[in-house]
Amino acid sequence: MFDEEHSAEVVAASFAGTPDPRLREILTALVRHTHAFVKDVGLTGEEWAAGVRFLTATGHTCDDVRQEFILLSDVLGVSMLVETIGNRAVGGSTESTVEGPFHQVASPVRALGDSIDLVGDGEPCLVTGQVHDGDGGPVPGAAVDVWQADAEGFYDVQRPGEVPPRNLRGLFTADAEGRFWFRTVVPRFYPIPTDGPVGELLRAAGRHPYRAAHIHVQVSAPGVRTLTTHLFVDGSPYLDSDAVFGVKESLVREFVTVDDPRRAERHGMPNPFRHVDFPIVVRRDGGG
Repeated sequence: MFDEEHSAEVVAASFAGTPDPRLREILTALVRHTHAFVKDVGLTGEEWAAGVRFLTATGHTCDDVRQEFILLSDVLGVSMLVETIGNRAVGGSTESTVEGPFHQVASPVRALGDSIDLVGDGEPCLVTGQVHDGDGGPVPGAAVDVWQADAEGFYDVQRPGEVPPRNLRGLFTADAEGRFWFRTVVPRFYPIPTDGPVGELLRAAGRHPYRAAHIHVQVSAPGVRTLTTHLFVDGSPYLDSDAVFGVKESLVREFVTVDDPRRAERHGMPNPFRHVDFPIVVRRDGGG
């Protein structure tokens, strides 16, 4: 029978016959921790109802472009924790971080060296890198998917009708040596959307909504584990207080100023320009 002292055990027992062992484990742990939370804070009926209303509003805010539940998971640090547990960096592999709520549009295929900036605003930047495996060998033909905010801190999906669709997005294929390079602009820090329930939560908690400036990078290839990571701009505000806890020290890079007309001409860049090199180490399937 149900009582306060044994509530978790009674409810968890109802899931004892769940056929899938992993689902049974998850449900049992969910019940145990949820009941412990309710008892720990002495949750009232009014507070529980407010929580239900908040989650309902979160669901109503989701659409084909926006995923408010991902945003909620992000600001609670759950997204980063799940990502870190599932993709622990070993053997010098590049650390992973969250995909974020804006990877909703298929990136257009672009040739190496192309610009992903379709607007022409912002400080020109050349991004270079090379994809290696844990043994130091190149990963030829790796798919390098990139997306970022613009120089004002907006993604293309946030400015429909103002900027071309798929601005600052690109899907590149690394060369035979695993190298990739493309032209873009230096991204700006930006706030996550705050016009929904997650924004209300942040305001109630006295937290800011800003993310440090970064470029999203996702690398995949046959025989390797897909890596989702960020390239953070050194010196950006909010590196030490990123709203979704996405910053890892190993992913922060200096975007150096290059004043070299010949080099600028070679890469199709104005002079001067910014340059950042981002070597990426991925793990082979079955690797430690």
